[in-house]
Amino acid sequence: MFIAMNRFKVAHGSEADFEHVWKSRDTHLNEVPGFVEFHLLKGPVREDHTLYSSHTIWRDKASFEGWTKSEQFRKAHQDAGNRKTLYLGHPEFEGFEVVQTVTKE
Repeated sequence: MFIAMNRFKVAHGSEADFEHVWKSRDTHLNEVPGFVEFHLLKGPVREDHTLYSSHTIWRDKASFEGWTKSEQFRKAHQDAGNRKTLYLGHPEFEGFEVVQTVTKE
């Protein structure tokens, strides 16, 4: 399994608009082989921003890399440049290969 995360520092007062963009867009994720699950996470409020993270679970790293090279990825991100006023700086990507999973029995 592979987990892909992007952190966003959303400017105060832009939280509702930021969430609306994510909730209303067509992600095209269900069309991509290896996609498992997506979460938009709202984190702590800091002095100048609220921290958010997109959290996507993939069957494996190759599936994630396939997504980043796909037409669905281009469609899902086509308006990303128009949203720069909502957050501070660039999103910060973090990718993780899962080495252990514990589930409730």
